[in-house]
Amino acid sequence: MSASNDFNHILEKGLSRRRFLQASSMSAMGLFLATHPLSQAVASVSQKTALLGFQPVPASTADTFVVPAGYRAQPLISWGDPLLQQAPAFDESGTQNSQAQAGQFGDNTDGMSLFPLAEDRALLAVNNEYTNYEYLFAHQGKSMSAEDVKKAQAAHGVSIFEIRRQADGRWHYVQGSEFNRRITAYTPMQLTGPVAGHPLVKTAQDTSGTHVLGTFNNCANGQTPWGTYLTCEENFHGYFGSAQADLALDARAQRYGLGAKDAGYQWHTQDERFDLAQHPHEPHRFGWIVEIDPMNPESTPLKRTALGRFKHENAALVLDDTGHVVVYMGDDERGEHLYKFVSKHKYQEGQAQHNRQLLEEGTLYVARFEAQEGALEGRGQWIELTHGKHGLTAENGFADQAEVLIFARAAATQVGATTMDRPEWVAIHPNKQSVFCTLTNNKHRGKKDHQPVGGPNPRAANHYGQIVRWYPAQASHISQAFTWDLFVLAGNPEVHQDLYAGSANIHADNMFNSPDGLGFDQSGRLWIQTDGNYSNAGDFAGMGNNQMLCADPHSGEIKRFATGPIACELTGLAFSPDYKTLFVGVQHPGEDLAPSHFPAGGQSKPRSTIMMIQKEDGGVIGS
Repeated sequence: MSASNDFNHILEKGLSRRRFLQASSMSAMGLFLATHPLSQAVASVSQKTALLGFQPVPASTADTFVVPAGYRAQPLISWGDPLLQQAPAFDESGTQNSQAQAGQFGDNTDGMSLFPLAEDRALLAVNNEYTNYEYLFAHQGKSMSAEDVKKAQAAHGVSIFEIRRQADGRWHYVQGSEFNRRITAYTPMQLTGPVAGHPLVKTAQDTSGTHVLGTFNNCANGQTPWGTYLTCEENFHGYFGSAQADLALDARAQRYGLGAKDAGYQWHTQDERFDLAQHPHEPHRFGWIVEIDPMNPESTPLKRTALGRFKHENAALVLDDTGHVVVYMGDDERGEHLYKFVSKHKYQEGQAQHNRQLLEEGTLYVARFEAQEGALEGRGQWIELTHGKHGLTAENGFADQAEVLIFARAAATQVGATTMDRPEWVAIHPNKQSVFCTLTNNKHRGKKDHQPVGGPNPRAANHYGQIVRWYPAQASHISQAFTWDLFVLAGNPEVHQDLYAGSANIHADNMFNSPDGLGFDQSGRLWIQTDGNYSNAGDFAGMGNNQMLCADPHSGEIKRFATGPIACELTGLAFSPDYKTLFVGVQHPGEDLAPSHFPAGGQSKPRSTIMMIQKEDGGVIGS
């Protein structure tokens, strides 16, 4: 039987969950009986591969950052370290003002990208997603003033700074570099694309509907071939609220989680643009992907509305062989969707001015996954989200293309997109033939009518998560067709014997929950970071603190590479150009006053930190 016919046979028959768990000589997850039509024959998941050349680390509950034998890990920069020339050093008292914070490295590091300047010089652009009031303020957020809100806003956004490699091979950040910049929740920005100037983004302060103040809750990231940084606005809803307790919002606003009660940030009490009763259009100006030129500290960040408004996790960009730019994006909420954007125009080598407009125009799509009942692989299609098509009409609540983009979630529902288990980071294999996405968890799966169990979301009340993989038809990222499978089902085989035990490549020495961060290196290693339950008890017994794993997509082998300190999330990764240094973010160690003192130890305040990992022999990370 040919590979293609073999695959079709599997689709028709449906690979059962039981066979999925028992498979031992199929592809990366035992999802195919022999070969995939877009890849070579693959090895047993039990076979060890040369790609993962390190000794795995055990699970840990210690308040430290653990890496394999033969590696070292050191802090590069921590929340509060001074970036701008006149910025003060970090003060543990929690009494520093907003001006100090605006010159320091922001809080809760997340997605990051590295931009080389020379062999031993580079820029890091790093998201600062949010902040923990229990550490930011001496009063722990219990008595917020206008100055306090300004300080919290200054801890958000993006930090851009220069790093240099010293003679000992280790990198250090450069305070006061001409490139260093803080972008915060009140930095002026421009709204661009189809939504710019629309009535739904006009406010009393901005009657043009094109000038926005700030970006915040910047989760993960993307990087363009023309040298810009993409930062992604995620849970923007939590910063809006109102003193008007009976505030009535329509279903489209509620779909994004907006309401009179905020997430505890209290910005609306001191900064009126976050008061929904006074400025109902202000939330429409957030939830976008923002393009930043890291090489020009004077440049204005651009909110690219053609890529849709939702709770963006990251933006995985690939140049299709046709020259079109394709951006894959997850909407990080239970029961939301996977999207992709295809640029209208094509990339032109060396034409910087042309290329910098490629995210201005294009077509947004949303994914629909299909599978036979009980199957863990299948086919799928990308459905166009263009006004006038697939029911996206005025009669169904979409007056124009701007409304399709502003209310992308409602548009996705209208066209029948698949609800997913919190689609987070997307990563594209270096050979460009496959794409991976972490589906972190979904306690609502199987409990809500619009979130049925099946396809790429095969478990009810899913608290472990999985990674879905898809293959664009003919290896073309502009194709509207794809095939998919599950690369891994996270689980606990020490506690469960059913589908919650995980897939065939999960065992007692590498089990984890809630995969989140995701990225490839140049050799095709898949790096997986977790943001899950670190109780180390019950369903999560033996998993310890959040961790970073490394996988071989070809064989399915997965090894634990690092573990983080108490109550942290590991998130964000970037490599030096020679792949001999890996930068990893440690976010919110000691959250909710958990007993962490990372990274300084002693009785110090825990601080979000970027760790610098190197091999002691100077080799390539993971080899």
